[in-house]
Amino acid sequence: MSETAPTPAPAPKRRSTFLRDLVIIVVAALLASFLVKAYLVRSFWIPSGSMENTLMINDRVLVNELVPKVAPLRRGDVIVFRDPGGWLGPGMGDDLVKRVIGLPGDTVACCDARGRLSVNGHAVDEPYVVLSRGSDRVVRDDFSVTVPAGALWVMGDNRYDSADSRVHGTVPEADVVGRAFVITWPAGRWSVLSRYGDEWDGVPAP
Repeated sequence: MSETAPTPAPAPKRRSTFLRDLVIIVVAALLASFLVKAYLVRSFWIPSGSMENTLMINDRVLVNELVPKVAPLRRGDVIVFRDPGGWLGPGMGDDLVKRVIGLPGDTVACCDARGRLSVNGHAVDEPYVVLSRGSDRVVRDDFSVTVPAGALWVMGDNRYDSADSRVHGTVPEADVVGRAFVITWPAGRWSVLSRYGDEWDGVPAP
């Protein structure tokens, strides 16, 4: 009696299919990573103390680049923006980080009897601001400004050591790179950045 030889399993085909799928997965992952990095999220390094104690020198933050392209900017947001011109000295890079204080049309003024800043006549308590020793004022000198269309009034949280809109004027909205939303490094400083909505959401429209 003759025996019929078993049909060999199509192992080479399965292997080739597996390799093809693996290549597709790897390429898709790399493409997704590139798109996220290029269009959604970027990492930035903090070079100065103008945002202390919210952001410290050498912190790294992730920035959501959908703001303001897709999602709107809001008062209290911590943003990264390109130097509009003259903000940074030679060798200082191209980007800055500050907090949004005034949106287009807002009137920003300081200070009231309690040393607070106001926007559209509404005084804002800013627990993140570093005060000068012996003073309850969030800035040294009084000012009042109305933010023009298409621009933002930005300030550092370390107001007594921040060259911001008080020195350089407003920032064009078009120069905003995105909204910083989390500190990623050093590991011990990992935290989500707050815009203090409980304070800022009470500001009326201009």
